[in-house]
Amino acid sequence: MQRIYIKNMVCDRCIMVVKEIFSRLNIEIVNISLGEVDLKTPLSKEQTVSIVSELNLVGFEMIDNQRSKCIEQIKNCIRDLVHRKDDKLKINLSEYLSQQINYDYSYLSSLFSEVEGTTIEKYYISQKIERVKELLVYDDMSLSEIAFMLNYSSTAHLSSQFKKNTGLTPSYYKQLADKRRKPLDKI
Repeated sequence: MQRIYIKNMVCDRCIMVVKEIFSRLNIEIVNISLGEVDLKTPLSKEQTVSIVSELNLVGFEMIDNQRSKCIEQIKNCIRDLVHRKDDKLKINLSEYLSQQINYDYSYLSSLFSEVEGTTIEKYYISQKIERVKELLVYDDMSLSEIAFMLNYSSTAHLSSQFKKNTGLTPSYYKQLADKRRKPLDKI
């Protein structure tokens, strides 16, 4: 079995596109998740060239060095946590990442800051703010329900962090015609 890492795989549609590419190239997948593809057999050089070319055509990139793989794992864990596992947001982020990636958090934090130019915590907050934007657009939940779901200590804390990151209050953002949402791979 071979595991490959793919940059910019941020949603279920991305998984579907990558799965279709591998299927079209007759490469058998054992498992696929955000940023990772487990293959039944290792890729040949020709297959690797084909996969890299096909992935690049649709905006993905195969990652080949360990530091980049680790950064992508951190991002994928945070995106998955914030956008898919609302019930798990009450956990300690540093413990969660250490468990998921099997590295000491101080190493992960140092590597992430060095490579990305920002902290894991700031990246986590930016993902949470994007999730708040999404929930505000859906208009199904009150701000206090969103604050509770995303594990903010209060609605005021969420509002403060939202304004600090977007320059807008959540209620004003909700009124805007242009919702100013960013694609997850651009954060």
